[in-house]
Formats: sequence, C-alpha cells, structure tokens
Amino acid sequence: MAHRPSPAASTALFSDFYELTMAYAYWQHGRHMTPAVFHHSFRQRPFQGGYALAGGLGELIEWLDGLRFTERDVAYLASLTDIGGKPMFAEAFLDFLLASRFECSVDAIPEGTLVFAHEPLARVTGPIWQAQYLESAVLNFLNAGTLFTTKAARICHSADDQPVLEFGMRRAQFMGAALSGARACYIGGSAGTSCMLAGQRYGIPLKGTHAHSWVMFWEDELEAFKRYAEALPSNCLFLVDTYDTLDGVRNAIQVGRWLRSRGHDLLGIRLDSGDLAYFSIEARRLLDEAGFPEAVVTASSDLDEYLIQSLKTQDARIVVWGVGTKLITCYDQPALGGVYKLGAVQEDGRWHHRIKLSEQSIKVSIPGILQVRRFQNARGEYVGDMIYDLERPAPDPWIIDPADPIRRKYLGASHACEDLLIPIYRAGQRVYEVPSLETSRERVRRELSRLHPSYKRLQNPHLYPAGIERELYAYRQSLIAQVKDLGPDLAED
Repeated sequence: MAHRPSPAASTALFSDFYELTMAYAYWQHGRHMTPAVFHHSFRQRPFQGGYALAGGLGELIEWLDGLRFTERDVAYLASLTDIGGKPMFAEAFLDFLLASRFECSVDAIPEGTLVFAHEPLARVTGPIWQAQYLESAVLNFLNAGTLFTTKAARICHSADDQPVLEFGMRRAQFMGAALSGARACYIGGSAGTSCMLAGQRYGIPLKGTHAHSWVMFWEDELEAFKRYAEALPSNCLFLVDTYDTLDGVRNAIQVGRWLRSRGHDLLGIRLDSGDLAYFSIEARRLLDEAGFPEAVVTASSDLDEYLIQSLKTQDARIVVWGVGTKLITCYDQPALGGVYKLGAVQEDGRWHHRIKLSEQSIKVSIPGILQVRRFQNARGEYVGDMIYDLERPAPDPWIIDPADPIRRKYLGASHACEDLLIPIYRAGQRVYEVPSLETSRERVRRELSRLHPSYKRLQNPHLYPAGIERELYAYRQSLIAQVKDLGPDLAED
C-alpha cells in the first residue's frame, strides 16, 4: 500500500505515542474491539479551593468531530522504525487506522458545572483501542479548561462580581493557550479579553486602550493623552503611571474636559504599578472633585484573587480589574493533574470491573461504569455528590470519601437530585449541541449561587461532601483485598 501525503489538515495524531503502541498491541492480539469504559477525573482540589468548574468540553468536542486518520497521518506512522530499523507498525494496521471512524460513546459534565475531586468529568465507552487512544486529548482539553474556568471564577468571586478583564495573551505559554484560556476564562466569569483572535473566534468582548510606550513616544504625557483622544474619542481610558501616577490622573482630567467640550466622555484611568489601594483612593478623589464621578478607576499589575481580596479590605476604589499573568498561566497551579482510568471491560456480554491500586490511597481508582448524582436541599443548595456504578443495584443514600473513609454523609434526606454526566456522543454520532458561551457563563453563575459560602472562601474552605456510594465503596474494598491477597488477575467481579 502506498501512503501518499494529503494536504488535508488533521489533528488525529494529537496524542501520546504510547496510546498508539497500545492500540497496535491490542490489534496484534485481536482484542482491539473489546468494549471498555474509561473515566476522566482529578484527585486534588485545584488551588486548594473548595470547588472546581468543568471546562474544555467544547474544544474536546471540536477535536472529536474532526477525528479521522488521513493519508498524511499514516504516511508519517509508516516512516517510524523500531530500534532494529524495521517499521514500527504493520501496513495492515495502518490500513485499519485509515479506514477507522470515531465510534465511541461519550458522556460528560457540561462546561460551567461544579465538580469535585474523584468525580468523573467524562466517561468514554467503546472499542478498547479507540477509547484508550482518546486519553491524551481528553486530559489535555478537560484538564486545562477546568483549570482556567475555575481560576477565573475564583478571581471574579474575589472581585465581588465587578468586571474582571482577561489580559493574559502576552504571558500565555503559546497561541493555543491564549485562545483556549480566553474562552474558558470568559465562561468562568471574565467580562472581556485583550486578545483579538479570541474575540473574533468566540465572540468575547474586546477590551483595551494604550500602553506606556504610547505615552513615551510623545513629548509629554498630556500631549500623549490628547493625541489618543483625538484619534479615539470614545475609547479614552488612560494609563496614568508612566511617570507620576497622580500627575497622570490630573492630565487625564484635563483631556477629559477637552473631550467633554466635544460631546465625549472620559471613560476612566488605569493603574498599573505602585500602591494600588492608595492611588485608587486618591484618583477617585481627584476625579470626583473635577466633576468626573462616572469615570472608572481600573487596575492591573500582577493581580490575582488574593491581591484583589486584600485591596478590597483596604477600601480600594478600583471597580474594574485587569488580570493577566496570574490568570492565563494559572500561576499558583499550572496543571490540574487529571487522570484517565479504565473502569470496566466487557467480555462474553458481561462487564468485568477493573481497579488500579497504589501505595497512595488517593491514587486507587474507582471501578465500574460511573455516574455522578448531585443532591440539594429545600433551598436549592447543593449538599453532596454521589459517585455510583450504573451496573450495580440502586444507590445507597450514604457516601464515603474515597480518600478518607471516616468522612461519611447520609444524603437520603435531600429534596432533589440529578445525574451530571449527560450523553455527548452515541456510537460516534454527536447527540449534544454545544451551548453558547453565554449559556455556559450563566451556568457558572447559577452553580455558584447554589454553593454555600463556606465552600467558596479562599482560605481554608469547607470540604464539600463528594464520595462513593456505600455499596460501591464496599465492593471497591473487596477488589483491593482480592488483588492484595490473590494477585492482580482477580481485580474484577
């Protein structure tokens, strides 16, 4: 078979190499079409906070919709050799890849939904070779998206719902991170972005004025503000700290009067250095005394949720927050640490559960075909989540923390519940319409409104009850005992 490179764009090779070597080994043994179930989850609370928000699903769906190996892909794979110089993959296997189509079923938690440690954010069911192959991409999209969305929500919460602008493009690790980050941060609550491509691609409002270099180009700051106002009279929010911050505010006021005489308004000023609390208070005083009470005081300068909270306690008069590096890099936790684990394999028409053990209890997987059920009280507040197995009897209303069996909760007195994993694909066909970003933003607002304030505080948040259904927990313990006592071959039901 001759493999001719194709000009068609393909991202099917967006995966780790070992995913394909395993697929090949399954194929060699004739087991590649064995049905299997995998789950994506994370083990530890991001940012040591009390919650996370699911993200990245929209981008994962975009990738899955286009998943198909091309002639160019298999030509590259045909060029790979083993240490003996022989082709790594048989031609028949490459033909199989070229003819294959996406055929897995995927269930996932919608973007903007509250999620907690150990809960499956996605469940993938399908032929073992393909469900395994999806691992790297699922982790890439959902880990990053969840991290960005959560970080943005934390920052917006600390700002008391005042506008938070995502200004991180220049500090993002690469172009894709800037775009994905802007999208996820907007879902998480940011009011706009500085990145024009993100604005074009996702419809996110664009925000921004000028840099220090604009001021430095002209002979003095007053002239710089005046020239900018002449060019963009309806977009005048001046950066005032190039030389002297309070003199900068006075120059902005002077140009603001000139704008007003021509039927325009001074939008405000931006602080980017120094004592933000002090300068914001003084800037507000100067603006008010000059007759510009509507002009806003905005700030940037390496902000995050902790600094914003501190500025709030100092009575800073900032009402718009520009957040860059600490948001777009998720500075204090740049990776979620999500995992993708095998839960069950189907043989002879029957599901056989699988479990992964570890010397660390937090790394022991949860066997089965898993679903998450969320409970709420009469006030509509969320009171607990149950991880249960769809293949086992009706869930017991008790949950047990998978990392701490002493932590248990009875959820039977709750007034309502819902299952969180919903169908996205069935046998390779998408059955889910990706909601607009506005819809996902509204989901974030609604979700957080149903979470008790003790879970949302930045310092020492209360631990939300999210655990394994009691009978499933007992079954998991029995599998652990079987493996420890009799060997790994018995790690199934």
